[in-house]
Amino acid sequence: MLLRAMAVWLLMAVLAVVNGTARNALISPRTGEYGGHVISTVIFCILSFFLIWLLLPWIGPKNRRQLWQIGITWLGSTVAFEFVAGRYVFGNSWERLLADYNVFRGRLWIAVLLVELLGPLGAARMRG
Repeated sequence: MLLRAMAVWLLMAVLAVVNGTARNALISPRTGEYGGHVISTVIFCILSFFLIWLLLPWIGPKNRRQLWQIGITWLGSTVAFEFVAGRYVFGNSWERLLADYNVFRGRLWIAVLLVELLGPLGAARMRG
């Protein structure tokens, strides 16, 4: 089950790259950086939740504990990737990496993390 969940996480990672590319090429030039951030975050959250809803039966969790396990695994994988790749592959400063977590400055990255954490539970509930 966790192997299938990680395959879905990789699919969400590809979706994130496509979303970021669209934000930089199409949205931000028209709305500015902050507008692009807000619009692309909302779009990504909606698409991610739809993907979770669509693929949850394939992942095959059997109970609430496994739904939490999937969400926590996705959350941990995303945060680890953001900090490891962000710092050591893309060369971002720790300050820049932490800035996306500052909701008091209008950053909405936390919404993505909440969708990853709670998405499996919400999708399972919607599916009955």
